[in-house]
Amino acid sequence: MIVIDGKKTSQDIKSEIAARVAEIKTEGGKIPHLAAILVGNDGASQTYVGAKVKSCHEIGFESTLIRLEETVSEQELLRVVEKVNENPDIDGLIVQLPLPNHISVEKVTDKIKPEKDVDGFTPANVGRMTLNWPAYVAATPYGIVELLKRYEIETSGKHCVVIGRSHIVGSPMSILMARNGNPGNATVTLTHSRTQNLKEITQTADILIVAIGKPEFVTADMVKEGAVVIDVGIHRIADSSKKSGFRLIGDVKFDEVSQKASAITPVPGGVGPMTIASLLYNTLQAAEKKIYP
Repeated sequence: MIVIDGKKTSQDIKSEIAARVAEIKTEGGKIPHLAAILVGNDGASQTYVGAKVKSCHEIGFESTLIRLEETVSEQELLRVVEKVNENPDIDGLIVQLPLPNHISVEKVTDKIKPEKDVDGFTPANVGRMTLNWPAYVAATPYGIVELLKRYEIETSGKHCVVIGRSHIVGSPMSILMARNGNPGNATVTLTHSRTQNLKEITQTADILIVAIGKPEFVTADMVKEGAVVIDVGIHRIADSSKKSGFRLIGDVKFDEVSQKASAITPVPGGVGPMTIASLLYNTLQAAEKKIYP
């Protein structure tokens, strides 16, 4: 059984990006610049954005963090997005989610220029991805695809079951696995909270991608012997034996399922680290005009 090491793979990708940035500097080219907009004081969001900014500095990117109050109006946030859109020095823009309830995520996402949408959330990039055109792919699905590729996991002709249909992970993941490419060319079943006979379906999966947001939802009896299992979930639970007072678990019951899987991602250290690496890769693509020349 192979434990798919997302932490190491993400470091490999960051090293590759850093090497390219060094070449750009030597050539006198433009250094990639990522801007992040953070609304409010949500602890998890601050941690995520902080990690993104830190990673930018590690690999030689420029970064800008724009902090706005929780009470900022939707109109003002849209003005800030437009200002970044029009700044030629900034290559990529992310608006950290979730946003306060009084702000429409759809309006804000739609305001971001597709060529700066390194999160891959705008309708233009989702549409291009669906058509298998060059696009910025959402960071988590892209990270999963990269793990499958680098671990040389065969997907062509395999049955891939995705649990969860979110716009951020499940839905784009199903499209990426089905489209003509490598990884890809799988026969995909997209399941969700309303799916009947879920266990019978997951038991047929050669590749099982779990993004349902429920702690240890997938157990050994739901998994086919020798399946590849990708766990997207991350949950903090109390654990008095840990110095921090908590531990992290995924959507998959790792100890059980790892006994049957041929390959599996752990939590933490699996899919999570790949998300930031993918975001940085998209930003490099944006700076070099690879998707939108």
